[in-house]
Amino acid sequence: MSRGLVLVEREPEGRIATVLLNRPDRLNALNEELMGALVESLQELDSESEVRCIVLGGSARAFAAGADIAEMADASVMDMVAAARVDLWYAIRAVKSPLVAAVSGYCLGGGCELAMACDVIVASETAQFGQPEINLGIIPGGGGTQRLARVLGKQRAMQLVLTGERFDAATALELGLVNKVVEGGGWLEEAMALAATVAERPPIAVRLAKQAVLVAEETALSPGIENERRLYELAMATEDRVEGMRAFLEKREPKFEGK
Repeated sequence: MSRGLVLVEREPEGRIATVLLNRPDRLNALNEELMGALVESLQELDSESEVRCIVLGGSARAFAAGADIAEMADASVMDMVAAARVDLWYAIRAVKSPLVAAVSGYCLGGGCELAMACDVIVASETAQFGQPEINLGIIPGGGGTQRLARVLGKQRAMQLVLTGERFDAATALELGLVNKVVEGGGWLEEAMALAATVAERPPIAVRLAKQAVLVAEETALSPGIENERRLYELAMATEDRVEGMRAFLEKREPKFEGK
């Protein structure tokens, strides 16, 4: 399936879907049309019961170089409000399927925010991260300040946001922003391999686990533990839980059906 600006492929068993941003002439700059196509694709895949993990990537040269400045340069405040771009970011956050970002090349501004909106980040050694919005007289508007501060801490996040400086994949790994850095050109394959591992796990439990971890970003410990307990109880009520425990006791591989 292809929407032009977004290319979607499924692996043969249908459990892993790959979504690639496809605006190479603008280094996958995130304009309204591209964001709309991306959200539409993610929501469609998220609704398909056979899809268990989604890999989101770009090209070797650029995951996404940022927002489309040409689209924003003459926009008024009311133009930005009317475009309701924030709703698109909320829609990405609402995706229940695990999202693995496969990052190569430029991952700046909105592109960095998009990668951080995913659940896991696999990066090529060529990846360049940063929130350079300050150099344009604005600040990140897709969650960049908040997610950087939560991952890196206030001091490091403040430096990166106030200076707009870029940092490479090795630094991103050291800071804890990415999960793995891949040498050579195998960044997409490594992301797919990670997605395949996730896809082998019981899909209901995976979605509940994702929800539990995301809640941890936004709540204090006590309510977070209460939320985790409710999600745990939901997992206990599934057929996959019965199958997983029986398979463990019978010393065999489980067959998870997502029930």
